[in-house]
Amino acid sequence: MTTPNTLQANVVRSTRVLTADGTRPAAIHFANGRIERVTEWQDVPDDANLHDAGELVVMPGLVDTHVHVNEPGRTEWEGFVNATRSAADGGITTILDMPLNSIPATTTVAALEAKREAARGKTLVDVRFIGGVVPGNAGDLEGLRDAGVRAFKCFLTPSGVDEFPNVTEQDLRIAFPVLAELGIPLMVHAEDPVFIRAATPSRRYVDYLVSRPVEAEHSAIRLMVRLMDWCATPVHIVHLSSASSLEIIRDAQARGLPLTVETCPHYLTFAAEEIPDGATEYKCAPPIRNAAEREALWDALKAGDIDLIASDHSPCAPSLKSTGGDFSSCWGGIASLQYSLAAVWTGASKRGISFEKIAQWMSASPARLAGLDSDKGQLMPGYDADIVVWDPEVRASPMSRPGAAVTPYSSSKLFGRVHATYVAGRLVGPPTSHGSLS
Repeated sequence: MTTPNTLQANVVRSTRVLTADGTRPAAIHFANGRIERVTEWQDVPDDANLHDAGELVVMPGLVDTHVHVNEPGRTEWEGFVNATRSAADGGITTILDMPLNSIPATTTVAALEAKREAARGKTLVDVRFIGGVVPGNAGDLEGLRDAGVRAFKCFLTPSGVDEFPNVTEQDLRIAFPVLAELGIPLMVHAEDPVFIRAATPSRRYVDYLVSRPVEAEHSAIRLMVRLMDWCATPVHIVHLSSASSLEIIRDAQARGLPLTVETCPHYLTFAAEEIPDGATEYKCAPPIRNAAEREALWDALKAGDIDLIASDHSPCAPSLKSTGGDFSSCWGGIASLQYSLAAVWTGASKRGISFEKIAQWMSASPARLAGLDSDKGQLMPGYDADIVVWDPEVRASPMSRPGAAVTPYSSSKLFGRVHATYVAGRLVGPPTSHGSLS
């Protein structure tokens, strides 16, 4: 769902457009929310309403398949207005809203409708929804799929909110035969609670890190593979924190199991040994691991072993992060929507990775996961006119607004400033872009 805004242009062109034929000078022509054609740079009618982006990069709008919008129920953490505004600021044109941390959680059709009603009239970008798999709701899954959810999500370890309990292997053995018939993936928070220890009060990040070891991730992924061997349900592992888990995933994929995986900008940007004492804004689950793990995740992306990058945007009320620097008691989530493109590009450019790879990891592949790849993720005729115009050479300056969530990115030196974000052909952000390219 999108909120209409004034149509700003019928053509966006640049000398650097990410087309199906690679990056080249081109002009994107669109009307009625769709791309009509992609032409040579100079092929623009004299009477066109033109935005000439010069040498800025023009690429498909980002599709973020892992976003926690907390409305209804915890709107004070961040609701649809601020979440979608941040997405537009960061070049994200479609978000998939996770079934938690709203109240009610999106585990029934009635709860899904409550979500949709809460979002009505408040969204700047396209918002789609993910349903939840929790103990006892297998009978609700088909109805949720029919009502339009694009995927399902479950936790193998406690989620952090009471209204979204984690599932056991027994719960999944009830849900898997249903899910296998529905044709959309199950997204899995893959940590085995057997390996997770209660974190003791501490300002040292390392004390939190050791409470959630990589063995928890390995064990949880092995469980999912065993279940897939039993019943071949499409499974997507969210927020992979350790490249050492990929051996399990590659083996399953080699045997034909429908298993995919993502990682997140924070695992590609930060490293455990660089996190200061008391810096609770870095806390997430699974935790940020060391610099060697960060490099291994980049290597896995380059090798094609990780399918996509999603933000796992999970804001909270500032007071829940400001707990005197105690990692054991603060909220575990990182706010990142407006920073994702800049964070990934900053890391990618240092490693010689191209714009095309960014578009693959953050546009095309997540669109495919969500079953939206016939409409989104590429600049091609017939696709939604979801477009981001950005400058990779300058330092990022994402918008800072009153009530903005606490985030570790606010003090990071990132490159890649978004100049314009179009959703279905309408210019929606960032605010300083309106009229700036005409």
